[in-house]
Amino acid sequence: MKQNESSLTSLISAFGRAYHSQYDTPKIFDDFIAKDLISQKEFSDIKENMIQGIAFFNTDIAQRFQDDPDEILKWITQVQLSPTTLARAAYCEKVLLNEVRLGLKQYVILGAGLDTFCFRYPELRNSLEIFEVDYPATQEHKKQRLDDANLKIPSHLHFVPMDFTHHLSFQNLLAQGFEHQKTFFSLLGVSYYLTKEENAKLINHLFAQVPSGSSIVFDYADENLFKEKGMSNRVDNMVKMASAGGEPMKACFNYYEIENMLEKSDLLIYEHLSPATINDLFFENRTDYLTAFETIHYIHAIKK
Repeated sequence: MKQNESSLTSLISAFGRAYHSQYDTPKIFDDFIAKDLISQKEFSDIKENMIQGIAFFNTDIAQRFQDDPDEILKWITQVQLSPTTLARAAYCEKVLLNEVRLGLKQYVILGAGLDTFCFRYPELRNSLEIFEVDYPATQEHKKQRLDDANLKIPSHLHFVPMDFTHHLSFQNLLAQGFEHQKTFFSLLGVSYYLTKEENAKLINHLFAQVPSGSSIVFDYADENLFKEKGMSNRVDNMVKMASAGGEPMKACFNYYEIENMLEKSDLLIYEHLSPATINDLFFENRTDYLTAFETIHYIHAIKK
């Protein structure tokens, strides 16, 4: 993504969270504020574009529900768009809130987009400093959306404009009040778009600056990313859409590559969730289309 462009990915992700909050039951992750950051026109436009594009995703579904656009939207959202976005957010916040109970005071969201954690947990305003790191243009658009939604930026939320994927500057964080203390990082929906070398460099730089006990939750694609088709070709569709959108997916790892990369930065894997485990934890016994996305894994790693 270019520096002067806001992130379309963050808007689509927010749409998926807003749709889930309003229409799906039971909830995997209830982002009840996401809808406030999307205008009615944007929501309508995204909805119509998805419905019109159903033939790209699945010609059988396009034919079967040609007279039922709401079911088409539900299918696209639940099969293609939302599974990874919802489950990784649910997992990350579960880990984060446990860390807060253990005394965590500092949370850094890398690639925050239209994240709403700060506004969904106002009770943490006096106990947790939150640093959102993202492209300058994405952050400016978010600030405007918050203003439009009459959501006041609280004092414990700090915006840190930065292209951290190319140059992570701790000076920018320090300028916003970041301290050398135990820190929790989230890095969601980012690792696929970096090379293996860029991922390793980013992780190493992050954890060279924080003490033992600091940790990170991130998602990654396994070695089948460019071979696996997935249910209704959704993995292949994801790869194709990323490439067509100018943000091609670059990196996939086997477990031992991830383990080795983290070990080099003095990190140990505390928990690893495979797609099967993610499905058992977040999607079991559902009666809709939602299932865990193939090839996508979650990691919680802690600095020794």
